[in-house]
Amino acid sequence: MNLTARIESDYLAAMRARNELVVSVLRMLKAAAKLRQVELLRPLADDELLDVLAKQAKQRRESIEQFAKANRADLVEKEERELEVLVAYLPAPLTDAELGDAVAAAVAELDAHGMKDMGRVVQAVLAAHKGRVDGKRVSGAVKARLAS
Repeated sequence: MNLTARIESDYLAAMRARNELVVSVLRMLKAAAKLRQVELLRPLADDELLDVLAKQAKQRRESIEQFAKANRADLVEKEERELEVLVAYLPAPLTDAELGDAVAAAVAELDAHGMKDMGRVVQAVLAAHKGRVDGKRVSGAVKARLAS
């Protein structure tokens, strides 16, 4: 089952079960996906839907961080619950060892030698492991690799 069908199926099941949290999160996800589909003027492929999903998860993480700074535990808890629903649709994140291997492979493949090549390496790793790794983690790993 592709990702779009899985989300739609889970959305309908959550509506039948009257699970307001899941319905709300999936409704927001479907709206964001529809917006992206309108921008592209064509149906979304799974990898494009994965980008929308990752963006939604990133927004929740940033909100959690901001609400925690503002001492709003109630909103932090709400965003964390929403993030849990979204993470269920994302592929498993790369471990530190897998990320190190991916960075090493990209550095070797692109023949990168210094910090001037950092952008190309980060883009290569993000493209190869779409949805499985955060840009901040990749950037830090590439910077550490190229600095040594």
